[in-house]
Amino acid sequence: MAEKETFYITTPIYYPSGKLHIGNSYTTIACDAVARYKRLMGFDVFYLTGVDEHGQKIETKAEELGVEPQEYVDKMAADVKKLWKTLDISYDKFIRTTDDYHKKSVQQIFDRLLAQGDIYLGEYEGWYSISDEEFFTETQLAEVYRDNEGKVIGGKAPSGHEVELVKEESYFFRMSKYADRLLAYYNEHPEFIQPESRKNEMINNFIKPGLEDLAVSRTTFSWGIPVTNDPKHVVYVWIDALSNYITALGYGSEDDSLFQKYWPADVQMVGKEIVRFHTIYWPIMLMALDVPLPKKIYGHGWLLMKDGKMSKSKGNTVYPEMLVERYGLDALRYYLLRAVPFGSDGVFTPEDFAARVNYDLANDLGNLLNRTVAMINKYCGGYVPKYASLVTPFDSELSTTAANVVGRYHEAMDKMEFSIALSEIWNLVSRANKYIDETQPWVLAKDEEKKDELDSVMIHLAESLRIVAILLQPIMTETPAKIFAQLGLNSEEMNLQGLHFGEFPSDTKVTTKGTPIFPRLELEAEVTYIQKKMAEGAGNTEEQVKWDPEETELVSVKDKEIKYEDFDKVELKVAEVIDCQKVKGADKLLQFRLDAGDNQDRQILSGVAEFYPDPSDLIGKKVVIVANLKPRKMRGQISQGMILSAESAEGKLEIIDAPKGMPNGSIIA
Repeated sequence: MAEKETFYITTPIYYPSGKLHIGNSYTTIACDAVARYKRLMGFDVFYLTGVDEHGQKIETKAEELGVEPQEYVDKMAADVKKLWKTLDISYDKFIRTTDDYHKKSVQQIFDRLLAQGDIYLGEYEGWYSISDEEFFTETQLAEVYRDNEGKVIGGKAPSGHEVELVKEESYFFRMSKYADRLLAYYNEHPEFIQPESRKNEMINNFIKPGLEDLAVSRTTFSWGIPVTNDPKHVVYVWIDALSNYITALGYGSEDDSLFQKYWPADVQMVGKEIVRFHTIYWPIMLMALDVPLPKKIYGHGWLLMKDGKMSKSKGNTVYPEMLVERYGLDALRYYLLRAVPFGSDGVFTPEDFAARVNYDLANDLGNLLNRTVAMINKYCGGYVPKYASLVTPFDSELSTTAANVVGRYHEAMDKMEFSIALSEIWNLVSRANKYIDETQPWVLAKDEEKKDELDSVMIHLAESLRIVAILLQPIMTETPAKIFAQLGLNSEEMNLQGLHFGEFPSDTKVTTKGTPIFPRLELEAEVTYIQKKMAEGAGNTEEQVKWDPEETELVSVKDKEIKYEDFDKVELKVAEVIDCQKVKGADKLLQFRLDAGDNQDRQILSGVAEFYPDPSDLIGKKVVIVANLKPRKMRGQISQGMILSAESAEGKLEIIDAPKGMPNGSIIA
């Protein structure tokens, strides 16, 4: 028997300085869906998750609670494991950076890098954020505090957390030595960083400006892994934490068989806020160790609330245990992977969550199962008829839809596009519901001569549900088994590989009386319940109504902030569309003729053609343009500026309207 192809997937290791919320759960459930999918497709999967337990923030937190750091992280690690059990996470190993084997391997890694000259001893002086565990230069700070003489005395990191001046002896990693090699690797392996926009951010914001050497040890706290020959230094977070992906497999130990078997990782999934560390520091470290790089780093977006990132002080944090306890595990797993376009930011609202459970799960899927089981009992004595195709005029379209859905589902799952995969499954659910309305089995049942058609309708519905349940297995861990049970099927025999429509075992007996797998919700009551639970998590309700803008965590899709004087260089103007037409030979470009208050009309080319199929609809529209953008040629045509538009996470785009009453050429300030 041939050996299975291996597949190694990792989550980031979570920092246990507080209780994990649904944002952390989102990453872990997404990885779990990939791991389950690959197992069902015949791969030998190794799925790693865990916790990052060292650092000053942990030491400080433990001190505040009056316990030893080890005691604190022991409890937090147990809580994380309990949560992953609640979410049915099928990990193969849970690593803790306080594990002895990990500490020993990290010391060996540090010693080797030091011996070969990639790490050297120096002195660091700079601004340090304890919350971010990151150093910043003065120019990188989002806000700078100065004394009366103009001297910098503090500030805030881009995250909004306070920084303090740190001056200490430190070991440094020669990042700059590997910059060209890393850039070459990016170019040779375009699939390495996904989505591609993350790669562009890394190149433009960090590599091209010049990589600075990285401080990799600290002396101002002791909760960490000591440097072997200089124990007053502890190994700083990025060598300690990032190494977990290989130390978990036995790298640097007497038994590295798992490392030899599974490395390099197929997918390392991280939140976009730590893409830099995983796509710059991590690959450079591996290059220095002469270890192959992972095949793909996937930087997903954030799960946000309507008012930005989750924050306990805002009263907008949602904990997964509450949702699972009230609505069931699969409602949460479905929602997180359906509502958030993977790679982009998504927004959680109680209204959307409750509506998804009601309409998608209870109405569409649950009702389809209930009706099908009830009709098979009523019209066929509880036994599923033998499959036959093309009996009714609607059979072919349903079976063709199912075949197309299976193909597109596999494409989406291989790309980790879970929302698309689920959308495809629901295309089949919707088509099956429509099929009931088209065939009207209650009418067919009144005519004995229509018995073959009635039987065909029943088997087509049962087969559609079998396909749906099989496809759902990586994402929803309880629902497929419930569907199989009501259809009378053995879940262990339901294979994802080689899935075809028309293979439902004939004469299978469905359950005598089906039960709703997702009870309908009273939407208003459930929205109120979730909002109440969110508020309870915030603690003092008086604090919730207070608003301090300095506490707001600003959300931006671009990592690099600009200063006011940079933005002030941009000249925005009101312009009126005089004419608009497609650019010949360019599917995406529209050619705009604009009155922007210049001595003659100007021309701008914009790639919005797919959103405006009839360009003439834009004539007369007042738009906002960047008027002082350097002109450039596109498809042989001059483009004298840029038209501003807004684009949603789902890819919807609209050109921004300028105030209609403002004269052409008016400055927007």
